[in-house]
Amino acid sequence: MGGTVAVGGGVVAVVVMLLNFLLGGEVDLSQLPVQSQRTFSTEEKAVQEEMAQFASVVLKETEDVWNNVFAEAGLDYSEPTLVLFNGSVASACGSASSATGPFYCPQDKQLYLDLSFFDALRQRFGAPGDFAMAYVIAHEVGHHVQTLMGTTQKLDALRARGVSQEEYNANSVRFELQADFLAGVWAHHTARKDLLDDGDLEEALRAANAIGDDRLQQQAQGVVVPESFTHGTSAQRMYWFKKGYETGDLSAGDTFSQEQ
Repeated sequence: MGGTVAVGGGVVAVVVMLLNFLLGGEVDLSQLPVQSQRTFSTEEKAVQEEMAQFASVVLKETEDVWNNVFAEAGLDYSEPTLVLFNGSVASACGSASSATGPFYCPQDKQLYLDLSFFDALRQRFGAPGDFAMAYVIAHEVGHHVQTLMGTTQKLDALRARGVSQEEYNANSVRFELQADFLAGVWAHHTARKDLLDDGDLEEALRAANAIGDDRLQQQAQGVVVPESFTHGTSAQRMYWFKKGYETGDLSAGDTFSQEQ
């Protein structure tokens, strides 16, 4: 995190394509000039439009939930902007490619989502389903909530104090797990409105399991290196999402002082 580091992803180039859609949420179309243009088939365009509409609907639902949660605490919720792209994008936190995955930039308070990640989630990671995608978006919104609550700034302060890389990495993982918890809190309140279908929770947990650091490292290199974790193990990610889902209570989300 920190002044120029994106949250929830890593970092590289310039926008290839941005989409704006009608269903809920604020989708930014004003981003940067197009440097290169890929030609999409009619079928690909239709699929991307459907996914973009879905992302916008999920964002709108997160806005409804977090506006209410903040209001109950006597606070105002400042809604983030969703930027959809293909290929690469430039943010206030730097440039990023599709390989980065979805990320949130505290500097401009925007969520960046490459629609191709949804294909990877389904095909490469074996986590299909609408609510698997919703979990990913809600996790990035969780980072926005952390910024509004001051948690992001506290993590930045650790780096500024010159703590060891090991200590910083451990706190960064806890920070990411809290975003999973906050995604679960969102799911809790959404479920109370009868907006979830049977199997939705399982889809989210399957996604959390699929993108745990231990599982990704085992698949990619055949060995797990805990010191290089960035988001937590599959078990940790599932635990904190489920805890947020079951409690719906922000006070239960102190991932920094709990061992799980």
